[in-house]
Amino acid sequence: MRPIRVLVVDDSVVFRELLVQNLSKDPAIQIVATAKDPFEARDAILAHKPDVMTLDVELPRMNGIEFLRKLMPQYPLPVVVISSLSEKVFDAMNAGAVDFVAKPALSSRVQLEEFVKNELLVKIKIASTAKISNIKKVVMEQEQQHLSVKSNHLVVAIGASTGGTEAIFDVVKDFGTDIPGVVVVQHMPPGFTKMYAKRLDDQCRLQVKEAETGDRVLPGRMLIAPGGDMHMHLVKVNGAYQVECKKGPRVNGHCPSVDVLFDSVARVAGANALGIILTGMGGDGANGLLAMRKAGARTIGQDESTCVVYGMPKVAYDLGAVQYQEKLFNIAKRTYSLLNNM
Repeated sequence: MRPIRVLVVDDSVVFRELLVQNLSKDPAIQIVATAKDPFEARDAILAHKPDVMTLDVELPRMNGIEFLRKLMPQYPLPVVVISSLSEKVFDAMNAGAVDFVAKPALSSRVQLEEFVKNELLVKIKIASTAKISNIKKVVMEQEQQHLSVKSNHLVVAIGASTGGTEAIFDVVKDFGTDIPGVVVVQHMPPGFTKMYAKRLDDQCRLQVKEAETGDRVLPGRMLIAPGGDMHMHLVKVNGAYQVECKKGPRVNGHCPSVDVLFDSVARVAGANALGIILTGMGGDGANGLLAMRKAGARTIGQDESTCVVYGMPKVAYDLGAVQYQEKLFNIAKRTYSLLNNM
């Protein structure tokens, strides 16, 4: 199997060279070029035809987001953004990037080596399998759906990874304030989940916040598990749904883990729940979704044709965890249809 051909774009010559040195240690990676700005990057794309590009957001002459918006329609390729803690990373995802990693502080060479080995290399390898045609797509607007049942005893649980920031938005933008309480795990570095929640809160009809222990799961509200070292669990206190965020080891390589959330939903809500698994690499969430289905919950999986990475939904489908496989733009409509019959 030929190595993944990578273009590294960063305006810092020191950081650029450190990335090249550390990425090159993996035999599955071949650095074909580097660039300090979008104009050099464009020329390198034409000359070397890389499989994946790593891209800093803050670049001279043209920022990375504007570059993505100009680049993707003409030269679509998987892009992994390397970003400091900034909401701009979500603009980059909206512009067509596959995934992102948090830019490390250059406090030590060991820290950088760990960042490349445990984070960036993983994202590059996943990005090399992504379906670029599914990153920017025409999303059909849904008619406003309405619930005919009381939703305070129901809960909707969503899990996603690579490509999930945009996929989650494409689903929940069609949710109204009558939707049951929504709990979400999206694999994301610490710090970014709070900004992502704020962004969705501004863009959707739902109230959206980064979850904290004790937050109630209420109709019209969505709670997003905080990135970092805590898992989010659904619990019931005095007859009402709440979330509990507590530290724990990685599950399926992730913290927070979709499986941990889905398992808790299966135990606590049983047949009063609906689970949705969206685009992402690996199998996190598949066993938890199966537990939900066995407990009587309704379950939906995103179909292959609309996934950026058809990993998590495929594993779930193959296990028999998915009752309904839907294109991304049909998931909200299917959700309302199922909820109205619960």
